[in-house]
Amino acid sequence: MAQVTFKSTPLHTSGSLPQKGSRAADFTLIDSNLKEVSLYKDFRGKKKILSIVPSLDTAVCSLSAKKFNTAIKDHPEVQVLVISADLPFAQNRVCTQEGLQNITTLSLMRSKDFAEEYGVLIQDGPLAGLCARAVIVLDQDNRVLYTQLVPEITQEPDYDKALEALLGEDT
Repeated sequence: MAQVTFKSTPLHTSGSLPQKGSRAADFTLIDSNLKEVSLYKDFRGKKKILSIVPSLDTAVCSLSAKKFNTAIKDHPEVQVLVISADLPFAQNRVCTQEGLQNITTLSLMRSKDFAEEYGVLIQDGPLAGLCARAVIVLDQDNRVLYTQLVPEITQEPDYDKALEALLGEDT
């Protein structure tokens, strides 16, 4: 169990993020077309950024999606997966309004297994049942290159470190 804060109020998560160097566990989530997709089957062979957020329909989460959307626009080998508890309809609305074309949104709407297994499910407080803000970078073989559990949910992740872990492999 890890601890984060929401406006300085302590919250506890369901566990810990996957360890650097480990192979990320497969998961099944719901895409924008209400179809089940899995990490291993549907995103095979791509480098990935898992941008895990409480709700894409909030200012910081939307801003985070925009920044990753812009950062990877010239990197077709990279897939950004923005994962939240939002329904796909809300995720689609935000993506349309913000012009987010380089990311894939995934929803926990049918199961919180992903959030529990990846250690980001908030267990208590006003955001219980949502995901803590986190970033996990995976190589094309789903090996964990970088993780960050953002200590204060209202803050943005460290984009530079995530992108360096992701793109630094090619330099």
